[in-house]
Amino acid sequence: MRKTKIICTLGPAVDDIETIKKLLNAGVSAVRLNFSHGSHEEHLSRLNKFKAARDALGVSAASILDTKGPEVRIRTFGSGHVTLRSGAAFTITTDDVAGDEHRVSTTYVNLHNELKPGNRILLDDGLIELRVTEVRGRDVVCMVTNGGELSDHKSMNIPDVNIKIASLSEADERDILFAVANDMDFIAASFIRSAADVAAIREVLKKHGGENIKIIAKIENREGIKNLTDIVEASDAVMVARGDLGVEIDAWEVPIIQKRMIRDGTLAGKPVIVATQMLDSMIRNPRPTRAEVSDVANAVFDGASCVMLSGETAAGKYPLDSVITMDKTIRAAESAINFWKRFNSLSFEKKTAISDAISHACCTTAMDLGASAIITVTSSGHTARMISRFRPQCPIVALTEDDRVRRQLSISWGVTPKAGRVRKSTDELFEDGLEAALETKLVKKGDTVVLTAGVPVGTSGSTNLIKAQQIS
Repeated sequence: MRKTKIICTLGPAVDDIETIKKLLNAGVSAVRLNFSHGSHEEHLSRLNKFKAARDALGVSAASILDTKGPEVRIRTFGSGHVTLRSGAAFTITTDDVAGDEHRVSTTYVNLHNELKPGNRILLDDGLIELRVTEVRGRDVVCMVTNGGELSDHKSMNIPDVNIKIASLSEADERDILFAVANDMDFIAASFIRSAADVAAIREVLKKHGGENIKIIAKIENREGIKNLTDIVEASDAVMVARGDLGVEIDAWEVPIIQKRMIRDGTLAGKPVIVATQMLDSMIRNPRPTRAEVSDVANAVFDGASCVMLSGETAAGKYPLDSVITMDKTIRAAESAINFWKRFNSLSFEKKTAISDAISHACCTTAMDLGASAIITVTSSGHTARMISRFRPQCPIVALTEDDRVRRQLSISWGVTPKAGRVRKSTDELFEDGLEAALETKLVKKGDTVVLTAGVPVGTSGSTNLIKAQQIS
């Protein structure tokens, strides 16, 4: 069984039910809709196709809405594009002007109040670099230090300056309401800078009846890195969003931050997603570069819960091949890992909560007995995630009667979620758990398994029972 999960992004390249079925059959555990592009109508069409494919196959796969977030961009040029030459002067203004080779407007109306001479401005994902020389009224006058072609609506990053832009825009709120109205499972919140940003999104969800939708915090700037501990605690999962992050900080810092985020998220029992340019060349080519394969494998070695495809599946020429390549790479990497040896070397804080201690004991017992699986019956998914953080060698089968929880568990490392029923006794729960595990073909009669649940039955957060038995 492959333990690290695959997320793919839906887009024009995968825009029909049959293609989405192929992606799910190839091992996709969740799909992402990128709300930085496209209309609500387009996204609803793709979401409905995904749901139809998922339901036809009877698989547990989650849907993720990725917000645009508090982006800063340039506006438009009269000709649609210009060429900026190194050493030339170029002005970014908060006035509304028709852009040309001398100046362009920005979407951030307070820019002139936030910058000072010496600050850097990066355009088009860092391909073009400007250095501020003067702030004159509403004009930010710059020198082009690295030129190139620049077209309408390109991104603008301002490294090392904590700009005071609202964390949640009106457009983001409308997108969050879309997620609530259409029964989505996760919000991937862009440019999260603090725990307060996560709380603001949770408040919007709660206000509109979406409190069961979980929040993935995307770390994309230095402020988010600085507040990582608080953000991990406040959110339900985190994403290493390496695109903007690699513009906001030096590219060679990104692998270090990636390892830290995976470590901190895993210790907290929160899924960690590694994203951006994982198999980027497969947008154009049928085979990846060796460096890309190594990148995916190293994310697996680091312990990432999920790896994500963006343009590779949304707009690439080889979406299915990209998923197959990622699947093969993950399997190869995982085959080289002795997970029980890693488990023995883990260092966690003292487990004061009963459910945490039970989760750890499940893994210890499974290791000692050579168990084929750990089976957990869970209402909220918490116990399955707590077991997952210990990265056991054997699969984790999670039985839950809540459909949304079942889908949300699809991004948790090593977890196979299955539909359960409301039961009145632990004997019935364990019987259902054994039946579900046999259905997955991860275990067979004669195998030893470890089971866990809670008494009283049906009470969320009550995990306090562990049982080991041989399947008869």
